[in-house]
Amino acid sequence: MKRVIPSGSAATPAKQLATFLAKLEPAVAKTVRSARAMLRDKFPTAHELVYDNYNFFVIGFCTTERASDCFVSLAANSKGVNLNFYYGAALEDPHRLLQGSGKQNRFLRLESAETLKQPDVQELIRAAVDQSDPPLVSTGRGGLVIRAIAAKQRPRRLHR
Repeated sequence: MKRVIPSGSAATPAKQLATFLAKLEPAVAKTVRSARAMLRDKFPTAHELVYDNYNFFVIGFCTTERASDCFVSLAANSKGVNLNFYYGAALEDPHRLLQGSGKQNRFLRLESAETLKQPDVQELIRAAVDQSDPPLVSTGRGGLVIRAIAAKQRPRRLHR
């Protein structure tokens, strides 16, 4: 898959993000916006890495500007939004919320941003942050970084 990493774009990262969100189903975009705002409020020092990939639009919340330092991410396609745990396979999941069977990543589906407020989900997010290496810094403000835009993408809206 060929990826084009924007450079020297006249659009700010925030404007680019708005353009990516506009391509999504309205209900999906609303969930992403609300969930992003909640995660941003909870983790103001996290770096947000944005990928508009072939299959998914992704916003990763990371302790540094490296994708491998991501603790959670929002991944959206035309069907909905997932909360991904980059190292989810290493998390304890006593309530069996996490889906996936890969060696590393696990996820749960977000019916709405309100899912993030559920105590069991909060517990998983805290555990993901606690296992971060390097740890999340306690002061400052993380940046919004547009990492990649795939030249070819699956439709972001359902065909009706």
